[in-house]
Amino acid sequence: MTLAEQFAALDTLLFSTRHYWQCTAFDFDQLPWPELEQALTALSDQQVAELDSEQHTLYQFFSPYIAAVTDLAALCELPHATATRAEYPFWLSNGIKGRKFTQLQDFVSALGEDSRLPVLEWCAGKGHLGRMLAFNSAPSVHSIELQQHLCEQGQQSAQQQGLAMHFSQADVLKDDVAKYFQHAQHAVALHACGALHQTFMSRAVSAQTQKISLSPCCYHLFTDNDYQAMSDVAQHSKLKLTHRDLKLALQETVTAPTRVGKVRRTEVQWRLGFDALRKTLTGEQCYVSVPSVNKAIFSDSFKAFCAWAADKKALELPQGIDYDYFLAKGEMRKKVTERIELVRHVFRRAIEVWLVLDRALYLQQQGYQVNVLTFCEKQLTPRNILIQANFLNTV
Repeated sequence: MTLAEQFAALDTLLFSTRHYWQCTAFDFDQLPWPELEQALTALSDQQVAELDSEQHTLYQFFSPYIAAVTDLAALCELPHATATRAEYPFWLSNGIKGRKFTQLQDFVSALGEDSRLPVLEWCAGKGHLGRMLAFNSAPSVHSIELQQHLCEQGQQSAQQQGLAMHFSQADVLKDDVAKYFQHAQHAVALHACGALHQTFMSRAVSAQTQKISLSPCCYHLFTDNDYQAMSDVAQHSKLKLTHRDLKLALQETVTAPTRVGKVRRTEVQWRLGFDALRKTLTGEQCYVSVPSVNKAIFSDSFKAFCAWAADKKALELPQGIDYDYFLAKGEMRKKVTERIELVRHVFRRAIEVWLVLDRALYLQQQGYQVNVLTFCEKQLTPRNILIQANFLNTV
């Protein structure tokens, strides 16, 4: 199956199943799919959490209820890089946390052995990726980074380690960055977010940069709320995606500590409990969000949270409110919300693969030979997709 064929099949499937995933869980007081109600209500909270943590188990659970899920799982499969993880001296990993360093090792290994081209490292941070490529005998590495102090730290490390690197400070969304791109170059970007990696791609394409390697991340950041497709094929899709849909692609996590998960569950319960209280007082029926807040507030009481939220919504709370009643309402709605989210999460990887294929097809349009693969196991990072593009010289 070609990338275009894979995209077309995935696009058709996502459009036909959009009533399962293109919704906001907080909007519902009860499950919106009668055909799934019995299966979902039979699940314990622990079973919901376990299903949510493993995508293939999620596919297996829902395949008897949602016919498209079997095809969905197959369409989301991507080949895995076969390169062996290379080892590096201890001094090169200084200052890089264990999981991050392993990600970098796998990413670099997946890029292949070609070290003849100068490297452009995009959104480089301290240049950890660039230093590994320079160590692997890249002729030179030019690292572009927004924060000046990271440029300085990265330059100092490169000089101490005798690596052929230099840094440039730039706001890649505002400054003239076209000058950094050349034809005889390998442009790399690991986990650049949203418009940051889209700008990277468009500038590299304009320069007909010989080799492009990127792993996209956070597709919604620095972009319009209504998704602007990159490829001609995706621009003609019936799917209309928003930030909410793009965020769905990021909702598979493998690193959240238990304490963070516990606070998040409390936050959801309290927000939904306050929403039930607000609806009772105002007679309104739609969900209304309240602003983000320091997580320390969830160590206080539900009553204190309601007072804070009411102030933010200019709502006067009367005396004698039964806070335990509304907290219980919040818990009931949390159970509904978690089960709606579980159904939506069946499609989270599919949304990401759709977005990645849009990028891959855009590069194909511009004369590149493109491969899409995974460069590491998802336990290291769920954002493990690598787009490899080589410019086809037609002269």
